[in-house]
Amino acid sequence: MFKQMTKLAAAGALTLAAAAAGAQDFPSKPITWIVPYTPGGITDTRSRLIADEFGKALGQTVVVENKPGAGGTLGLEYVARADPDGYTIVYGTLGTLAAAPSLYADLRYDSLEDFESIHMMGASPNTLIAYKDTPYNTVEDLVAYAKEHPGEVTVGLAGIGTGTHLASELFANDAGVEFLQVPYKGSAPMLNDLIAGRLDIAFDYPVSTLGHVQSGSVKVLGVTSADRLELFPDAPTVAEAGFPGAETGSWSGIFAPGGTPPERVEILADAFATAMESAAVQDAFEKVQSEIWMMRGTELDEFVSAELDRWTKIIEAAGIEKQ
Repeated sequence: MFKQMTKLAAAGALTLAAAAAGAQDFPSKPITWIVPYTPGGITDTRSRLIADEFGKALGQTVVVENKPGAGGTLGLEYVARADPDGYTIVYGTLGTLAAAPSLYADLRYDSLEDFESIHMMGASPNTLIAYKDTPYNTVEDLVAYAKEHPGEVTVGLAGIGTGTHLASELFANDAGVEFLQVPYKGSAPMLNDLIAGRLDIAFDYPVSTLGHVQSGSVKVLGVTSADRLELFPDAPTVAEAGFPGAETGSWSGIFAPGGTPPERVEILADAFATAMESAAVQDAFEKVQSEIWMMRGTELDEFVSAELDRWTKIIEAAGIEKQ
């Protein structure tokens, strides 16, 4: 019996030693960061900025690789099937982790089971903007007009399942109005149509709308943040306008394939936290009114689970059918 216990203890010590050695050797090659959206957008440019600081903290190169498609879900599917060795991570969002299970009939990943939470990035509010010549100049005016003209006000969607799409659904549901949805393959073509007057309203991030608002091409009616934004000090929050249930932000974080060794997840999380605390990243987020959230591990797991439950209910209430 004593010999058996000694053998078990020795085996356990070897396992711990192997894990420690594996952690010490990690990472020994570049990390691939999958961004499930097209190059050039805010998600891509933000990822590349953070990747530089992330790589410095890791002492290893972090390579951003774009795998767009199906509202970002193709990139998530790819990582869900990747080797869980810590060398492949993905940019996960409200859309791909909390909303996608209710939006896509053939989704080939489980938001909670197929990923390991590493670290949150943060959240960005949306601006509610309108074509400059629309007959409404406030959120209240828009809601009144939409109720008088059900299904006539067109709202642009910069991709099905994106944070901006979900913000529009949440607002319509809370305000009790019906918009005519016009889907696009990104923010740029949507904004082009809005500026040209071929679209009535849209929800988009401050960084995308600021220049157009400043030029007078579009007007901002409100913001979905809890507080007013410094970039648009005269624009009320949706709560101030009487629609507190429409308050939301599009959050994002990084995740690894399910089964990635916890010691490697911790190394990645520590380095990512350092990156998010860097002056370059803090300054970039502040400029576009985005918040940095220092959330990781179990706390992030619980957050994603709660968001999945929340958006499942919202999408069901809105009557959105799976694609």
